[in-house]
Amino acid sequence: MALCDINSLRSFKNNTNRLLGLDVGAKTIGLALSDATWTIATPFKTLERKKLKQDILELMAIINKYNVCGLVIGLPKNMDGSEGPRCQSTKQFAYNFLNEIDLPVAFWDERLSTIAVTRTLLMADVSRKRRQEVVDKMAASYILQGVLDAL
Repeated sequence: MALCDINSLRSFKNNTNRLLGLDVGAKTIGLALSDATWTIATPFKTLERKKLKQDILELMAIINKYNVCGLVIGLPKNMDGSEGPRCQSTKQFAYNFLNEIDLPVAFWDERLSTIAVTRTLLMADVSRKRRQEVVDKMAASYILQGVLDAL
């Protein structure tokens, strides 16, 4: 497959498959899974980044185990909508991933997702240590839920 727009993901939906949301960072990848009805995004796990090949193998195992039919990757645009080095790094990760597996991949503007999640965790009085443990997978869930709501 290749990169696609969010609406193109609809053609891959059936009653058993899911979408996988990714918040790709320099040190971690936050993951979230949709339910089979594509209604709710749930924080899944945070992968510690290793070498690209190892990251892809871990993601492929999750994709196969949870019947994932497409990926939604948060695109960290600047506040003015421009694309900086983080966007380029995220896009390169997606292109490298597409060289290894045949799945549709769509980008979703993730501006302020980590800030929104952190603010929610602060309001819930979650400790700093616990916030660091969950913020990436919760940001992935926030990104994926935005796509599910848009669909």
